[in-house]
Amino acid sequence: MNEDEIDKAPTPKPRWRLPGWVWQGRIAPAFWTVSSVISLCVNVVLMIVIILLSRQLFAIKALIQGDLIGGLYDNFVKMDQAHIITDIQVSAPIPVRFNLPVQTDTTVILTRDISIPNTYVSLTTAGAGINLSINAPANITLPENTPLDIRLSINVPVSNTIQVNLPVHVDIPLAKTELHEPFSGLQQVLAPYRRYLGELPNSWEQSGVCGPGARWLCAWIFDLK
Repeated sequence: MNEDEIDKAPTPKPRWRLPGWVWQGRIAPAFWTVSSVISLCVNVVLMIVIILLSRQLFAIKALIQGDLIGGLYDNFVKMDQAHIITDIQVSAPIPVRFNLPVQTDTTVILTRDISIPNTYVSLTTAGAGINLSINAPANITLPENTPLDIRLSINVPVSNTIQVNLPVHVDIPLAKTELHEPFSGLQQVLAPYRRYLGELPNSWEQSGVCGPGARWLCAWIFDLK
């Protein structure tokens, strides 16, 4: 092979190799190196996630305490203390049966002639110096249209059906119904969580983690003002 043929021969491409800090020609050191790098990356990601969550931790705590647990508890208390107030329209026939006592003085008019037999009549007349007194039985006839003053004392039976159509006002306290027990039970279920959340600190300053010496670190990590 002459020099021209040597110059025209293809140059072999260099083979790709792993960096020296990864591969030293042995499997065990390479495995531990790669594992350490992966573990370090995972820890860094987890630290970032923890820092982001820690900034929102007390906001989440306030949301759960005030809006979720506290809101449910307060609304169950209000529901237990609530009243059902409404007007119900009642429309129904109601039977009415009773005796009506009647006691009154009134005047009646005779509609026909009335005969009263065997009645003693006392008559006294005076005139022309003659006094006459008669007390003898007689038959008396009261003519038609004669007014008579009488006293009524009777019981009048009443039997009828009345159509009732009226609004009925209703005020029902739920605490005096069967709903009181489930509402009270739900309050007892939420009360321990509400009390436990109320005992937790509301900020990192209250938690005691961010003391005077770690103030600058907490301000950077937890975005404290």
